[in-house]
Amino acid sequence: MNLDFLKKFSTRMKKVGMHTLIDYNSMFKNMWKSYGFEESYEYINLIYAMLMFIMEQSLKDEVCTIDDIASYIDELNSKFFGKSLTYEQCKSLGDFIVNTILCDEGRAMYFKGYDFEAKKYVDIHISYVSNKIVYINDTVRRTSYYLTDDGYSLLLGTLEVENNMKLTIQEMIFKLHLEKADYSKAVDDIKQIFNLSRIQLQKIKEGIRRIRENVLDFSSEEYETTLNDDMAIIKEQRNKFKAYREHVKEKIEEFYEQGIGRDKLNDEDLDKLNNLGTINEYLSRVIGEQQKILSTHFDFKHAYSEALTGMTAVAAIKRINFAGEIYEPILNDVSKLKTLDKILRPLYISKPHQFYNINKSIQYQRVIRERDDDIEEELSSDEDVFMEEKERERREKLLKYRGVLEVLFEYLINFQDRKVYLSKIAEDIRKNRDVKGAFVPSVEIFREVMIELLKSNHINMEELKRESKKSIRDDSPIDFEFNKTVMEIVEEDKKFSNIREIDISKAIDRSPVKIYGIQTDKGYVKTVICTDIEFKVN
Repeated sequence: MNLDFLKKFSTRMKKVGMHTLIDYNSMFKNMWKSYGFEESYEYINLIYAMLMFIMEQSLKDEVCTIDDIASYIDELNSKFFGKSLTYEQCKSLGDFIVNTILCDEGRAMYFKGYDFEAKKYVDIHISYVSNKIVYINDTVRRTSYYLTDDGYSLLLGTLEVENNMKLTIQEMIFKLHLEKADYSKAVDDIKQIFNLSRIQLQKIKEGIRRIRENVLDFSSEEYETTLNDDMAIIKEQRNKFKAYREHVKEKIEEFYEQGIGRDKLNDEDLDKLNNLGTINEYLSRVIGEQQKILSTHFDFKHAYSEALTGMTAVAAIKRINFAGEIYEPILNDVSKLKTLDKILRPLYISKPHQFYNINKSIQYQRVIRERDDDIEEELSSDEDVFMEEKERERREKLLKYRGVLEVLFEYLINFQDRKVYLSKIAEDIRKNRDVKGAFVPSVEIFREVMIELLKSNHINMEELKRESKKSIRDDSPIDFEFNKTVMEIVEEDKKFSNIREIDISKAIDRSPVKIYGIQTDKGYVKTVICTDIEFKVN
């Protein structure tokens, strides 16, 4: 019998293994019952729903911390599953799924697939989720999770189409809907094409990362597949997308050439015009994304070549046994000491210039991190105007931090027992928009202040004053400094002068606090969910 159909069988087994390992890691875990998930289909649905959330965050290049996952599970549970779970249990459940089910508690995961060509079982490495360190507002350190290539393949595999064909098929569907003037469906198609392009770009970047970590972990076959499979398709389709964009622009111009204003268009024509505008926008984004893919391919090729060259150089280095080849010959023949300087001279370096910059020692030390995403440079013809604008933005942000603490202090001095819960403040500010805007100006600022308060646990004003006298004060507007801001509020406003000590602690026995309709720095509206906190003045 001809068994050619079993070629690359281990590649197919990788697809099977990605599902099998999730089932294996999640089965026979008593932990599920403690969260109310009795049947296997219940927790399997939850696992894949959470993978979809991580994929969505990855595609949008947004952070995905355990707190974000907990909020998502809490929302799913309240709307659909209906389990008796608190927010803290949702957070614990999210941590269990990510770190135990999907990451196997940090251990590398392998599935054995039979290679009929090599006549043996081979270990197939599988990784669904990876993580990176991010900084919220450049200060709060968090772990953010994102989907790997295997994770994308797992979720997109239900389309039953090879990766290098998905873009082509989606482009054909988009073209068909565009020709039929079914613009609402064409909008969905072009968004899907953009997502596929973004996934492809992230796959190449992930390949560069793996090559730099260990080039031996990246086979030559995988390199050739990544480098060549999609290049011809992208080059061909890039011209097609440019033609589509010109076609869409012509359709938009036809509306305006009729001399009919938007306010006079009927609902059907207005929807068409809006959909054409969206299609035009996403076509530009797809073309830009594919341009990034083409340029990133050169980086990918350079990284692989550089890694191989580095390995060759390491292999060519001759290592010397210092004891056997230096010490022993000298001990046997002391006259060889005269030539020892010729061996050691390459190790000598010139004496470095020693100087001390006093300005650097008192300068505020900021966390420096690289940003992977594209950063738009703000250019101004007048440098002074640009610097003044940045200075104004920093001052406004500092005022928002200060406003959160001022509202909290107002509540502390006005309550009779000089004790207040965060839930009480949240309940009151719902009725007062101005106070709500001051206490929760944005999700990021509110979260950072609450974290700083919980980290402090106990604030002693006298100790802060002593520390303030010993340190060098810098009145220039810099990033948020918690202790400095607290001192400024108490010293500048006499009504807060009676505050001597503040105790902060989590009220775990109370229900989580929810504050609705809060904007993020990026303009999205979200719900703030956090553990209730007790504030007490002594």
